[in-house]
Amino acid sequence: MSTRFGPSWRASATPSSARDAERPEAPARRGAACYGCCVAEPARQKYSFQDYVALEAMSPVKHEFLGGHVWAMAGGTPEHAAVAVNVSTLLSVALRGRPCRVYSSDLRIRVMATGLGTYPDVTVVCGSPQFDLQDANGHTVVNPTVVVEILSPSTEDYDRGEKLAHYQRIDSLEEIVLVAHSERRVHVWRRQGATWVEQIFSSGAANLESVSCTLPLDEIYRDPLAAV
Repeated sequence: MSTRFGPSWRASATPSSARDAERPEAPARRGAACYGCCVAEPARQKYSFQDYVALEAMSPVKHEFLGGHVWAMAGGTPEHAAVAVNVSTLLSVALRGRPCRVYSSDLRIRVMATGLGTYPDVTVVCGSPQFDLQDANGHTVVNPTVVVEILSPSTEDYDRGEKLAHYQRIDSLEEIVLVAHSERRVHVWRRQGATWVEQIFSSGAANLESVSCTLPLDEIYRDPLAAV
């Protein structure tokens, strides 16, 4: 879930009782409530990307940034977290010894063509990482090769729609992997020239051509506690 913040937002400053007080005037992408909104003031403060980066450094939770607005990112379920670790482990082992690095959801990336700042569940960067010059701390990468999102009920529509469209605007990005939460299914969106082609895997292994490796679905969804 993401939540749009109003003009009075400061990191960790909004009381929980105010969080569901008002719907934003514009449709929220994955969201619900507007934090710190003032009913009598229709105009909303916008933040620069530099403001956003500074706020992220102080905030205990992650946020997305787009068009001067900031949205809180919902925490994942235990299953979501476990699948993300399974995928990152598979990628780390497969890419060992090669000039590619696997990152967790702590890595922020930015889509320079649209301005979106966000945190994929897993990111692969091949070659030297390139950083957003508007982030003075050098914590925002702009050249991912592969991004992975673990879908969840609250984010699936956004991840498969608007966010996917943002990712497809990243020049360096070769594949986008969407891992289903409710069944064993992996969607791989692959760049082919000027277009993107979707391949769906429901058995066997998902093939990532850009990094020449496969992700066995049995390992993606492995749960050693299932029989406990």
